[in-house]
Amino acid sequence: MADNAPGQPRVTAIIVVFNGERYLREAADSIIGQSLTDWELLVVDDGSTDQSAVIIRDYEQRLPGKVRLLSHHDNRNHGISASRNRGLAEARGAYVAFLDADDTWLPEKLSEQVSIMESDPALGMIYGRTLIWHSWQEAADRADFYYPLGVEPDARYEPPLLFELLLQNEVQTPTTCNALMRASLFETLGGFENSFRLMFEDQTFFAKALAFAPAYVSGRAWAKYRQHSESCSVACAEAGTEGAARITFLKWLNRTMADRGASFRIRAAIWKALARETRKVSERSIKRWLRQWLPCRE
Repeated sequence: MADNAPGQPRVTAIIVVFNGERYLREAADSIIGQSLTDWELLVVDDGSTDQSAVIIRDYEQRLPGKVRLLSHHDNRNHGISASRNRGLAEARGAYVAFLDADDTWLPEKLSEQVSIMESDPALGMIYGRTLIWHSWQEAADRADFYYPLGVEPDARYEPPLLFELLLQNEVQTPTTCNALMRASLFETLGGFENSFRLMFEDQTFFAKALAFAPAYVSGRAWAKYRQHSESCSVACAEAGTEGAARITFLKWLNRTMADRGASFRIRAAIWKALARETRKVSERSIKRWLRQWLPCRE
């Protein structure tokens, strides 16, 4: 990951796919249709057994040098965190953006985000509003909506304010389909935590980023987050294991921030979040989550 050397793309877009053929073309097309054209698309196949790889090979042939299909060394499923890190290892852009295989970007996302990032070289990340997208189904029984941002939009924020908002878990914070990160941030902080194969896997990076780097929060909507019953996150929520998964994440975060010598304010925010969650989640639920989280897939 470098600072846009000659011949390298401005942005690296990364899609991780695991048996995602149903929505994959729509996701890829939303990247190809960006008004900013200085990008590369890396699609990491996380051990799919459907036609996902075939679909992306077609894009590779039509857009040589722009689209690349990647996989793990053994072509098996390693989970979404390890797969995002696989993409990061191959990324050449000065900026990195992720898109899940069932979500989409709006056409001006990269152009508008890169413009803001380049106006402030100290920014580590930018994110805006994400549409909670039900209307992709004609028979949807819920309307689309946005979560509140929790801060005034169109402003830069120094850490750790946004980190504290992330831990409160009451407003929208960065989403993988919405955020744009400076590639150097991954070099400084590391990527995603491979042991998190499912829930809160995105927050293993976003928490680090918001704890240590300035971020810009926009009022613009840049992505659509598809709601459907096939996602593993929905399955785990229905199983009642989300609270225990959050405790697992907070305990990991507490160790990570201690190792990084984080400030007392950051550590205190984690302790407060842990205390709040442990009051709500029984030991039985935690054990049930630990039994279930490894078999789950993204």
